[in-house]
Amino acid sequence: MSDQTPTGAGSPFEQIRREADDGSEYWSARDLARVLGYARWDKFRNAIRKAEVACANSGQDPADHFSHVGTMVTIGSGAQRQIADVYLSRYAAYLVVQNADPEKEIVALGQTYFAVQTRRAEAADELASLTEQQRRLYLRRQLTDHNRQLAATARGAGVVEPRDFAIFQDHGYRGLYGGLRARDIAARKGLKPSQVILDHMGSTELAANLFRATQTEEQIRREEIRDKEEANRAHYTMGQKVRGFIQDVGGTLPEDLPTPPDSIQQVERQERKRLQQGSQTSMFPEDAPPERD
Repeated sequence: MSDQTPTGAGSPFEQIRREADDGSEYWSARDLARVLGYARWDKFRNAIRKAEVACANSGQDPADHFSHVGTMVTIGSGAQRQIADVYLSRYAAYLVVQNADPEKEIVALGQTYFAVQTRRAEAADELASLTEQQRRLYLRRQLTDHNRQLAATARGAGVVEPRDFAIFQDHGYRGLYGGLRARDIAARKGLKPSQVILDHMGSTELAANLFRATQTEEQIRREEIRDKEEANRAHYTMGQKVRGFIQDVGGTLPEDLPTPPDSIQQVERQERKRLQQGSQTSMFPEDAPPERD
């Protein structure tokens, strides 16, 4: 890694993101400590040490993610001296923030930022070779699975009746879509009451909803939420955080994304026709059609 000017805008964590000569991204631990509100470097080094242990325990080589360097800084007299710094990969920065002081509000924001960044990179690798229609099928199937997991977790928080779950889902949509409920999103898309809004989303919109669902499910489990009103608030807040990240990186807000001309059901039929002609790899495990929510 080479020391270059931080790039990016919006989120404070995006603003301190740096790029190496080869185009890879990294973060300076000194910059990260400042953003997270650490006045003393030795206290922040504890979070770095814990992160390196977590990295090793995950089967990764810490040397691939933590680069210990010396950085020249100017002191009050105008002279320069060398101080210790650590250049962090995205994964390393995520682990450091996970091990930072949980009492600091900015730490929670950092955890969301790096979780989103990491998931975006993983999803990009998985979906890079697929067409837009195939990405829609893949993400729609993922969302079906994770909505099922979210529903099961929410039941533990008292979201039991169908009406309860509809209200719970609307809280997530309202956070992500700037106040719009499911029926409002359907109206913007020109859908009939019988049509499912998730079946009329492009891959970018589906991905945003997938991240909202997975992170809400994780939060309810992690914080052991047992009250449905608290679960509703958690879903709304997570939707807001995902929306905020989209805004920070200059993305298109979900309600402004175009509605694909074909529904998921139509895409499924087209995909099966191509498979019958032997022109594509199957998106349907064991030739089973995707389950509906």
